[in-house]
Amino acid sequence: MRLPAVQHSAFTDMPKKATEGKDTMILETPRLILREMTQEDYPALAEILQDGEAMFAYEHAFSVEETQAWLNRMLERYRTDGFGLWAVLLKETGEMVGQCRLTWQSYMGQQVLEIGFLFQRKHWKNGYAIEAARACKHYAFETLHAGEVFSIIRDNNVASMNVAIRNGMTIRGKFIKHYYGIDMPHFTFSVRKEQQINDQANSLYIEGR
Repeated sequence: MRLPAVQHSAFTDMPKKATEGKDTMILETPRLILREMTQEDYPALAEILQDGEAMFAYEHAFSVEETQAWLNRMLERYRTDGFGLWAVLLKETGEMVGQCRLTWQSYMGQQVLEIGFLFQRKHWKNGYAIEAARACKHYAFETLHAGEVFSIIRDNNVASMNVAIRNGMTIRGKFIKHYYGIDMPHFTFSVRKEQQINDQANSLYIEGR
């Protein structure tokens, strides 16, 4: 499925639509390309999902079967929703280093649009998560016309909470997810489109004074 082009605004930090003619590419940032995953991405995906330390918030490393099921769900989401968990590639090398997503998630009895991300451990602390997450936020607002986007983060995942805050989000609530036989407290963060516009406008005003 070919997704609509990003509608650019006056703000210079907007991500660009990726290269024309490559249908699976979605977004381009200064250092990254976000595109749809394919079966060929399984080894790079497995390096994330089958690493117990990288998957600490899930309480276990995924099996081969669980990894394939994860990939299958994303491929299905591309077909049904037009978006999902995208591969994150380094522009410089073309290497897949992580994944960043927009997906529908259940929260308080409703479906909300969520930004989430997972990266190979060897590529942590390079700023790739916030760069990709910001691109997904802009895509949600400018192309999908979402009024609000969320990040739902386990309470022990401080690094991801910091990314959400840097992405302009504020905490909205806390709830329990039941997963893998464990009760897992999660915090909900979100940012509204009008809040984002106001923050950007204020930033431009201050810089121009």
